[in-house]
Amino acid sequence: MSLPSSAHALITLAAEGGEHGGNHESLNPYLTGGGALFALLLLLWITTRLNRDR
Repeated sequence: MSLPSSAHALITLAAEGGEHGGNHESLNPYLTGGGALFALLLLLWITTRLNRDR
C-alpha cells in the first residue's frame, strides 16, 4: 500500500467517524472517568501498602 492510498484511506475513515460524533450512546464519560480514577487510586493504595519499609 502506497503512502497516498494510505492517507486517502485514513481521511475517508476519519470523515466517516466525524459524521456520528465519535461517541457511543451507552458510554457515559463521567462513569468511564470515575471508574478509571477509582482503578488508579486502588492500584496506588495497593502499591503503597506493599511498599512499606519493615
